[in-house]
Amino acid sequence: LSFFLSFLISCCWSYARCSFGGRFYSLEDTWHPDLGEPFGVMHCVQCHCEPQKTRRGKVLGKVNCRNIKQDCLVLDCTNPILLPGHCCKTCPKGNQGRKDLEYFQEKGKEDDLHKSYNDRSYLSSEDTVLGESHFVALLTGVTDSWLPTSGGVARTRLSLTRTSLTFSVTYQRMGRPSKIVFLDSDGMTVFEYKVPKGQSDMICGAWKNVPKPLLRQLQEEQMHIRMATSASRREEVEGKVVKHRALFAETFSSMLTSGEENSGMGGIAMLTLSDSENNLHFILILQGLIRHKHKVPIQVQLMYRQHILREIRANITSNDPDFAEVLTDLNSRELFWLSRGQLEIAVATEGQNPRQIRGFITSRKSCDTLQSVMSSGDALTPGKTGGVGSAVFNLHDNGTLDYQVQVAGLTSDVVGLTIELKPRRRHKRSVLYDLTAKYIKASRWAVGSWSRLEARHIHMLLQNELFINVATAHNQEGELRGQIKALPYNGIEAPRNELPTPLAGHFVSPPVRTGSSGHAWVSVDKQCHLHYEIIVAGLSKTDDATVNAHLHGLAEIGELGNSSASHRRLLTGFYGSQAQGVLKDLSVELLQHLDQGTAFLQISTKMNPQGEIRGRVHVPNRCMSGAGAGAEVEEVEFDDVLLKDPEELKKDPHTCFFENQHQAHGSRWTPNYDKCFTCGCQKRTVICDPVICPVLTCSRTVQPENKCCPVCDERREPKDMKVPEWVEEHPEGCYFEGDQKMHAPGTTWHPFVPPFGYIKCAVCTCKGSTGEVHCEKVTCPVLTCSHPVRRSPSDCCKECPEEERTPAGLQHSDMMQADGPRHCKFGKNYYQNSDSWHPWVPLVGEMKCINCWCDHGVTKCQRKQCPVLACSNITRTENSCCPECSQPLLNALWRTFGSEYSLESC
Repeated sequence: LSFFLSFLISCCWSYARCSFGGRFYSLEDTWHPDLGEPFGVMHCVQCHCEPQKTRRGKVLGKVNCRNIKQDCLVLDCTNPILLPGHCCKTCPKGNQGRKDLEYFQEKGKEDDLHKSYNDRSYLSSEDTVLGESHFVALLTGVTDSWLPTSGGVARTRLSLTRTSLTFSVTYQRMGRPSKIVFLDSDGMTVFEYKVPKGQSDMICGAWKNVPKPLLRQLQEEQMHIRMATSASRREEVEGKVVKHRALFAETFSSMLTSGEENSGMGGIAMLTLSDSENNLHFILILQGLIRHKHKVPIQVQLMYRQHILREIRANITSNDPDFAEVLTDLNSRELFWLSRGQLEIAVATEGQNPRQIRGFITSRKSCDTLQSVMSSGDALTPGKTGGVGSAVFNLHDNGTLDYQVQVAGLTSDVVGLTIELKPRRRHKRSVLYDLTAKYIKASRWAVGSWSRLEARHIHMLLQNELFINVATAHNQEGELRGQIKALPYNGIEAPRNELPTPLAGHFVSPPVRTGSSGHAWVSVDKQCHLHYEIIVAGLSKTDDATVNAHLHGLAEIGELGNSSASHRRLLTGFYGSQAQGVLKDLSVELLQHLDQGTAFLQISTKMNPQGEIRGRVHVPNRCMSGAGAGAEVEEVEFDDVLLKDPEELKKDPHTCFFENQHQAHGSRWTPNYDKCFTCGCQKRTVICDPVICPVLTCSRTVQPENKCCPVCDERREPKDMKVPEWVEEHPEGCYFEGDQKMHAPGTTWHPFVPPFGYIKCAVCTCKGSTGEVHCEKVTCPVLTCSHPVRRSPSDCCKECPEEERTPAGLQHSDMMQADGPRHCKFGKNYYQNSDSWHPWVPLVGEMKCINCWCDHGVTKCQRKQCPVLACSNITRTENSCCPECSQPLLNALWRTFGSEYSLESC
């Protein structure tokens, strides 16, 4: 019943929402209002979508905004600074207290450096679900019950991305849990995860589409987790979910348990090494060990085989069980034992009845996957070979690293396969481990183990600071290179312990010489649903400008040698360099191709719309039925992808119906009734804009078929004018994101920028030599008249009127209609022509950094132009409009010389 009621409440709350500034917000959402240019985001104003109930019990959303400047904390530092994008001043870096806490702060978010480690106030409204947040929960036996408590201890590491919460669970001194229950602030069950059977001590799970009110409770640390085994309720453990900064820097960890039965005690330790020194920083979270509110002395010992190596004494209370400290200057033996998982950390109370918990220190455990995509675009000398490399790693508690590496599409034989550090100088490689001896030329695979990892290497591996390099006979320094990264667990049921499918331009027909590559995990579950996860890497900055930086390519799966649409299914769009999801209702033919290994996965980009990288997919399955029309895409994290399937478009409430077709929200197209219009869908509303053709400067023009605007006819130009070579190299032209169309090489057009339509003050040109679109602002002529006019609202430049002077015979009524100075209204005030003022905004007051003026009845506002700073430490004083460099000398130079001198000249 409680689960059913919570479900109804979440459904009602998800339906109600608030509207503000043309945007919609869910209940309990908080945001800073964006007033647009030139005002920008009001960081000192916070709006909140509050739930309101009507007399009939219907839940509605009401927007309430307030000034949060009075909530700023009183700082104890002498020189507080105002960081760009913040409302409250903060203490500059270096004014914090203990060094051991500073280190974890430096390893965390830069915006939170001014916060104390144990200060939870960094959980601000700006930390929204759009970014990734990390939480941890220590679960021990419940001691406030008359039943015997459990001696088990569990640790849950949670990651929140958008509205999906993934978690990794490890446990000791208890059986495998049968279920994991999430409890809200009232102790009611809001989500239950049934744990699948298995032998591992690691549990991986996900909670998709967490309701917004529960997300707020999660951020405010009001949620609990409870785990229980099917054998007995006595093994039930519970703990509070908290947000910890140490999770960003953690590379080693330990779970502390008690040797006593039914103790109800436990703890976890999060540890990390200093970047340059052999100092071991750690944070302890204890539960059940201290049961008094007054301070209790404890001992923290670092041990090896029952021998005490280091010892620290401190006083803590049950209300503040967190303890942070640093062990300085670890010697070579201690570092060796740390890398092998042989060091033990113990915490004990002092007094008449001492109690102790202890545990071994191992590398960080989670459901994340250590993997790497190697591409020629990421090589030390970037190239475009069309090759690919893929690697998967598994780190054990004893410091052994298992690896699986595969390569394809190389220009020559492999002569070197190494794990390296980031080069300090260009082409100055630093090799840590050589895998070349394990490479098999026939299969192009390398499988083996690296058993001599040092503690420093483990730390760098888990901090994404190691690389894998593939050298060939033609590229001795490296043809392929990739960063070894921890790929976060996302809830997709695709096994990552096996090598993924490599994706390369070498596999495209005909082959494509590209600097990008990728790999993908694809699997089919018992319900015949396709789970997929795609990682792409290697696009250079120049390619990003051409293909739209965020990889607008779509992933397609279809039959080799047959482009039939019935065998081709859209998976999803990319978010950054990743795409993932679940595809249901697969056809029998496609499932057969997956089973036989005759299917392929293809990534298309704007530069290569016919396919830039591709890979053959072989997924054995026994699905011989379940054919259905229309795919259902379930997004794990990315809920802003445009749906293209007709059946899915009908279900989307934001879809537009136009010319007997459903169009997705945000899409743009050319209507059938007139090729000189561009239409777009904006939340069930179709807006069509007429195409504005640019003025051509060539002598002869031609009208292409199915085009609205004429283009220059280069074939009929004088013979002495050479036809550019790029016409042959890039016959397909350029892709422009504004109108989502291909433009022929050499053509010019006015850009279409939704939702404003066509911008006549800019002209874009397709440069066929590079396939890039170059847009320039139209330069208006200098006018000598005093009152220029714009003849048409769509015109970009003003013109001088034919007669500025009023004829002598002009009547008084005509004088009233003539152009003349007019007043402007801004807010509740009226201003004469040419008057200037600073605008006043409610809740904020006068905005001295913005100047407004009255221009013949039109109010215009502009923010003060700030110089571009070349320093890294940027601050802003309270009474200044522009940010400044924090160095006093550099500030003086900028104030004196402005932007005429660069940092190098200083």
